[in-house]
Amino acid sequence: MPESSANIVAIEQYLKGLQDRICPSIEALDGAAKFREDLWQRAEGGGGRTRILSGGAVFEQAGIGFSKVHGNTLPPSASQHRPELAGRSWTALGVSLVFHPLNPFVPTTHMNVRYFEAKAEGKDPVWWFGGGFDLTPFYPFDEDVRHWHAIAKQVCVAAGDDAYTRYKKWCDEYFFLKHRNETRGVGGIFYDDLHEGGFDRCFDFMQAVGDGFLKAYGPIVERRKATAFGDREREFQLYRRGRYVEFNLVYDRGTLFGLQSGGRAESILMSLPPRVRFEYSFQPEPGSSEARLADYLVPRDW
Repeated sequence: MPESSANIVAIEQYLKGLQDRICPSIEALDGAAKFREDLWQRAEGGGGRTRILSGGAVFEQAGIGFSKVHGNTLPPSASQHRPELAGRSWTALGVSLVFHPLNPFVPTTHMNVRYFEAKAEGKDPVWWFGGGFDLTPFYPFDEDVRHWHAIAKQVCVAAGDDAYTRYKKWCDEYFFLKHRNETRGVGGIFYDDLHEGGFDRCFDFMQAVGDGFLKAYGPIVERRKATAFGDREREFQLYRRGRYVEFNLVYDRGTLFGLQSGGRAESILMSLPPRVRFEYSFQPEPGSSEARLADYLVPRDW
């Protein structure tokens, strides 16, 4: 195992603590189920700890994983657009979560914060941060979406005056299903290749994003988790979860990097919903609550 730099040690300590803080908060919101932990090692180097809550009163499945992996050769998904990384050893670490609620009125959510570093003898390290969080409702409420984006804007203060505008736009463009011509949800923030301003400034922003997630998501869950629903809402939720599967398997760079770099498939694919429904050429009834969702699947200034 390569020697860890002081920067990587500090990031690992923060990320493990973040995972440790989020898990009991989600357990408290659920009120019925607990996370179980799965420790794993990667043959090519490194490992992680995946925590899964399933069959809860609020969350059908909630997965949050910490990983720290390393290797000597980068997969094509990481190196084809970054020729300066060729021949370098690398380390990647992060926390990633996807929560799939049981209640269709509680949105699905995703958050990721990560760090990447590549080294070569006699050369300066190449490093950057990435991450963000986004929200995928099935039955949107404007007050929820406004709250979500208000917290995202607060988080971005740590990255500069125009950071929210840039990272919101990046999120809208990244979480976009081109073959459906729709966004995955109502957005949030997304950033990658962040190194401007030096390590400390970028690490501070990682922490702002990680610490801001529960402030953004928790109040929405509290407001919606007791909302009554029936088979119609549940079936629509399962259908729309199919879009989540489509994005993660077709477009998501993190999924591609994890699989191409020999990562643990079970942990990488924990983002997929436990139950999903596909239906050929489904069209919601005009004027229905289900048809209303389409109005939210285009970028909007919240």
